[in-house]
Amino acid sequence: MAHSQPSAYCRLVGGLAVIKKTEGVRDSPRTLGGIMRMLGPGIIMAGGIVGSGELIAATRTGAETGFIFLGLIIFGCVIKCFTQVEMARHAIARNETTLTMLNNVPGPRVCVGRFNGNWIVLFWGITMLIGIGQLGGIVGGVGQAMAITMPLTEKGRSYNEAADNRARLQVVERNILIETNSEILESLYSQERLLRSSIVEFDFDDKSADDRCWALILAVLASVMLVRGGFGFIEAFAAVLVGSFTLVTIFNLLALQSQPEWAIRSADIRLGLGIDFISSGKEKVVLALATFGIIGVGASEIVAYPYWCLEKGYGRWTGARENNDVWLFRARGWLRVMQWDAWISMLVYTFCTVVFYLLGASVLGRLGMVPEKHDLIRTLSVMYAPVFSGYAQWVFLIGAISVLFSTFFISNATKCRLFTDVASVTEMVKHDEARRRKWIRVFGAILPMLCVLVYIVWPNPGQLVLMSGVFQSMLLPMLAFAVLWLRYRETDTRLLSGRFWDIMLWASFMSFVGIGLYLTITKLGKLFS
Repeated sequence: MAHSQPSAYCRLVGGLAVIKKTEGVRDSPRTLGGIMRMLGPGIIMAGGIVGSGELIAATRTGAETGFIFLGLIIFGCVIKCFTQVEMARHAIARNETTLTMLNNVPGPRVCVGRFNGNWIVLFWGITMLIGIGQLGGIVGGVGQAMAITMPLTEKGRSYNEAADNRARLQVVERNILIETNSEILESLYSQERLLRSSIVEFDFDDKSADDRCWALILAVLASVMLVRGGFGFIEAFAAVLVGSFTLVTIFNLLALQSQPEWAIRSADIRLGLGIDFISSGKEKVVLALATFGIIGVGASEIVAYPYWCLEKGYGRWTGARENNDVWLFRARGWLRVMQWDAWISMLVYTFCTVVFYLLGASVLGRLGMVPEKHDLIRTLSVMYAPVFSGYAQWVFLIGAISVLFSTFFISNATKCRLFTDVASVTEMVKHDEARRRKWIRVFGAILPMLCVLVYIVWPNPGQLVLMSGVFQSMLLPMLAFAVLWLRYRETDTRLLSGRFWDIMLWASFMSFVGIGLYLTITKLGKLFS
C-alpha cells in the first residue's frame, strides 16, 4: 500500500471494521500551515538555550578570543541537532522517555538500595546536579540586571554609579586610541579626567547584596510559576520573551555596521570560518570547547527535548507501534512535524548564538572587557553602547532580564520532569500519572531555591555556566553512543532516515568524543585543583 493511501482509506471506511483508532491517536497535519501550528517543543528549547549558552557563554568566548572560533560555534549548533532529532525519533516511535531508553544501553550498572541505573544515567545525574550551578549563575545574572535597574539599598546605588562610570571610562579610552579629530579628542580627554576622578577612591570589592536579594525574589517567583503553569503557558512565555530580545539584538548588530570602528569586516568573518583556531593557544581552545558543550542543544537539551515532544503529544498521537501501513504513515507524519520543529528551532538559536558571539568579539573583545562575576551583566550591556548610547544599558537590561529569566524558568521546568522521571526509571519509586504531576510540582517549588542558594555561595555566573558546559561536553559522547546504539538496534527499518543521516550521526559521535576527551584531559583537573 502506498504511503498516501492509509489516510484516504480511513476516510472511506470511517471507523467501521478495518481501522480503529485508539484514544488520543490522530493523523499529523500535511500542509505547511498545519505543521507550523503543531510546533512547540523547539520553541521551549530555544527559550531555555538562548540565555545561558548564547547570551553568556558565546558572548564571553567572543570577548576573550575574538572572531577566530566563529566556524566552531556554528558547527557546534548544527551538528548536535542530528543527535537531538534521532533521540526524539526513537522516543516518539516508542512513546518512551529519553531516560528509559538510555537506561537500556549496554554497559556497567549501579545498584545501590533501590537505585538501579546504568552508567549513562548516572553521569547524566551528576551533570544535572552541576547544572543547578549553571542555573544559579543564570538567576544570579538576572539578579544583577535587576540590581542595576532597581537597586534596593543606598550601597547598591553607589556601586551602580561607580561601576557605570568605570565601564564608560573603558569605552572613552578605546575611542581616544582610534580618534584623529583634535576637537573630539579634547572632549574625550575631558570625559576621561572626569570619569577617573569619580571612581579613583571607590572600593569595587565592597559590593552590595542587592543582586542576591533580587535573585532570591526571582527564584520565589519562578517556583510559583512552575507549580501553577503547564505546557501551554511555558510555550507562550518562551516565544514572547526570547523573540522580542532577539529582534533588538539583531538590530544592534546590523546598526554596528554603520560605525567603522565597531563594524565586522569580511576579514573577521574569513578568520572565524578558517582553521586558525587550532593554533590559538590551549586556554582559548579549552574555553571555546567548553562553550561548544553548552551552546545550541547541549547534552541536557538533547535529553530533555523528547520530553517536551511527548508532552506536546507527538508520541501519544502516533499511538502504540503496529506492524501496518496505517501506523507507519501516522508515525512518519508526526516525525516529520518533529523534524520541522527541531530544525526551525536550530536556525533560531544558531542565529542568536552567532549574533551574540559577534557582538562579544566586535565590541567587548576590542575593548578588552570580559563579562564575569558581579559585573557580568553590566559588562554585557556595553555591547549595546555604540548603537544605543545612553540608553544602551536600559535596552540591554530589559532584554537580559526577559531572556535570562525565561532560560531559568524553562530549564527548571525541564529539570522538574527529568528528575521526576529518573526516580521512576531507576526503580526508586513508581509513578502513575497523578503522582508524576505531583512530583513535577514539588520539584518546581524546590529547584529554583537550590539554584539561588548556589549563586549566594558562589556569585560568579560566567564561571558557573562554563563549568556546566564542561560536564555537558563530556556527556555528549555518551549520548551520541546511545543514539548510535538505538539506531542500529532499530528493528523497524521503515523509519530509518538513510545513509546521509547515518554519516552525520557518526560525525556527531566523533566530534563529541574528541571534545569530551580533550576537555577531560585539560580542564577537569583544574576544576577540582
